[in-house]
Amino acid sequence: MFHLIVKLCLFLVAKIFKNLTISPYMRNSLNETHPFSKIIFALFIIMSTFLITFLVGLLFALPIFSIQFSDIPVILSNIENPENINFIKYLQTLQSIGLFILPAFIIAFLFSNNSLSFLQFKSNISVSSVLLVIFIMFCSIPLINFFAKLNADMHLPGFLKSIEVWMREKENSAQQLTEAFLKMDSLQSLIFNIFMIGILPAIGEELIFRGVFQRLFAEWTKNIHWGILIAAILFSGMHMQFYGFIPRMLLGVLFGYLFYWSGSIWFPIAGHFINNTAAVVFYYLYTDQVTEKIDSIGASKETYYYLISGAVILSFLLWYFYKSEKREKMI
Repeated sequence: MFHLIVKLCLFLVAKIFKNLTISPYMRNSLNETHPFSKIIFALFIIMSTFLITFLVGLLFALPIFSIQFSDIPVILSNIENPENINFIKYLQTLQSIGLFILPAFIIAFLFSNNSLSFLQFKSNISVSSVLLVIFIMFCSIPLINFFAKLNADMHLPGFLKSIEVWMREKENSAQQLTEAFLKMDSLQSLIFNIFMIGILPAIGEELIFRGVFQRLFAEWTKNIHWGILIAAILFSGMHMQFYGFIPRMLLGVLFGYLFYWSGSIWFPIAGHFINNTAAVVFYYLYTDQVTEKIDSIGASKETYYYLISGAVILSFLLWYFYKSEKREKMI
């Protein structure tokens, strides 16, 4: 499925640039531009591609969903209606494609002679390394939950109360939308949610934040660790969920190091996919009650032993992944 989506994106980019040729001089000029200018240019490409994709997608959506432009604000404000949710899911899919996937390939096309090489798509990945990433993601759950609880319990000073109220409202709105998305009454809805919540964000967000921004910020700061951290902060901030900022940033750091150590975009994509898809599947199989229990692992005093043991095992697995990928590069 991942390979199919990547090939589809490359096909779309090829169609977009069918009659466009980038001279070696122009490519060299872009490559030799200051990293900060590259970042600004990349942001321009992202916003332009998103606006075009979103507007074209909306034009196609109006007859399909039998709605008018004037109906959109009403639909977005009434997420409890199942008919509205289908349209909102369509918009979410458009966002993943237009804001992340297409721009990443366009940026790679403009910044290099080989888009796949620029984004570090490597085919020689071992099954054992993928399985290791799966174990890493599951062992990270207690630690992520601990920081999620810590983040959720944070309060701003009294003079910033109005900002905190606004942040809580944004968090509640995001939570309501997530719960609306996760209401699944059929296998088809589960499959679409895996596609929308698991596959598309895993590919798109990793391509942009790890494949593009991590590279550019590392180039700008001349330090890969700063590149990883800044990309992780942007990754978390983009979600606009302030009371989940820290755990999401830590996930971004984790994905960043998986990318850096392996030199392959497939590993952060796999980790991101597992993280998102596990939540969707658990919700479908066991309802929200079990999901809440999973979210409490490592976050409550009764489960701190999971936190400690999980942190120890996670440290070992990350060390082993680093060593095995380093050894593989030397072969």
